[in-house]
Amino acid sequence: MTLIQLVVLAIIQGITEFLPISSSAHLILAPIAVKDWQDQGALIDIAAHVGSLVAVLLYFRVETAKLFRGGMDTVFFRASDDRKLFLFIAVATVPTLLLAGVFVTFGISDMLRSPYVIGCTSIIFGLLLWHGDRSKGAREGLDTITWRDVLSIGAAQMIALIPGVSRSGITMTVGRYLGLSRPEAARFSMLLAIPTILALGFFAAIKIAQEGAGADMISAFVVAVLSFICAFASIAFLMRLTQKMSFTPFVIYRVIFGILLLVFAGQLMAA
Repeated sequence: MTLIQLVVLAIIQGITEFLPISSSAHLILAPIAVKDWQDQGALIDIAAHVGSLVAVLLYFRVETAKLFRGGMDTVFFRASDDRKLFLFIAVATVPTLLLAGVFVTFGISDMLRSPYVIGCTSIIFGLLLWHGDRSKGAREGLDTITWRDVLSIGAAQMIALIPGVSRSGITMTVGRYLGLSRPEAARFSMLLAIPTILALGFFAAIKIAQEGAGADMISAFVVAVLSFICAFASIAFLMRLTQKMSFTPFVIYRVIFGILLLVFAGQLMAA
């Protein structure tokens, strides 16, 4: 694997993981669009996700501390607001992990890795993001989130297993439909990414144990660092943008991206 490929994959992972434009779609398409690019392997996948994970933990360090305390309160059966937040994140994540297991077991994920699928989902869920973002909801603060919100957003997150939907996009969309402000919908979406990224890293680690790393540690380190830098920058950009404007720029990007994919899907699949 060349240095250029490592850099490109790290940048794609870091930038798209938290923006509502689907990181899986871009990571799937990169090797297809560029001839002779080999699959990056499980170790590089782990490195990219580790970089993204450190970025979200560091940026939301206050909320991360609350989640840690909430986890400890849960273990020791202590009632607290931190415990409630921890349970919110856990409950919203479990359905997605269970469905992901089904997708992997029956090979559904591989069947959906198509430019046609990604093009359609990019457009459809981009338009849903635009419609949901028209909500006048302005609920601020994690303490305003209810179990109804958690169950709804958790159910919506399951749909993001389809490439092109975007985990952050669909969770922000539903958050807006439920009346959360843009910053709050984005914040809760980012916190939901923590267990999801941990799970992806865990499954990649299992794959390494079964098949071997397939890459050297220096390459993995480069990817992790670049992914961290790009992810931190994209989170900061998104959170600042939500204070000033709507999600419309991402909607426009998704629609154009989807249309181009549908137009050139045949050529991409033949490459």
